[in-house]
Amino acid sequence: MAAPVRWLLILLLALGAGATAYLLSRAWLAPEPALITLPAAPTAPKPVIPERRPDVALADRDGKLRQLSEWDGRPQIINFWATWCAPCRREIPMLNEIARDPALAEFALIGIAVDFREDVLSFLGTTPIEYTVLIGEQDGLDAARAFGVESLGLPFTVFVDRAGRIVTLHVGELHRSQADVILSAVRALDAGRIDLQAAREQIRTQAPKIG
Repeated sequence: MAAPVRWLLILLLALGAGATAYLLSRAWLAPEPALITLPAAPTAPKPVIPERRPDVALADRDGKLRQLSEWDGRPQIINFWATWCAPCRREIPMLNEIARDPALAEFALIGIAVDFREDVLSFLGTTPIEYTVLIGEQDGLDAARAFGVESLGLPFTVFVDRAGRIVTLHVGELHRSQADVILSAVRALDAGRIDLQAAREQIRTQAPKIG
């Protein structure tokens, strides 16, 4: 990729990060369907988080095209990140812990790197990631948009139940204490002990607000 194009993409990603983190955090959990509320702006359309997880396709670290539908029937944790994003890098050890925890084996953990393929492969050569990694430049941006995120702010993490419904979208660095509350709610939802609205309310009231 030509250097000017590379730096343009990095600039666009960086500019979107702060604004998106603020706007999406204002509507972290909304009643079904999950809507994101934006400040009044005549030219800015309201992004909408879809009720169900979209089926996007991206290449994995070996270059094989993978679809999120491969993990249908399992609850999913989908983490959008980039190598240049410091909070994204800080999340990786915690996500590795979740991926290797036998008590959480039912969860499919997928990291979607919105980044240049060569940079991601170089990063993976020095930083172990113990879960599936999918990689995309423009198609990574398109994947984020499919989840309702128009102006990219990284990291963000999507939690999906066994039925393919988006339970919550967490904007910003995810901490283990927050993940544990969310995973517990998703499990209760999958077991039929609570409904989707109750799961979202449980996350809203019990997940620690950090930062």
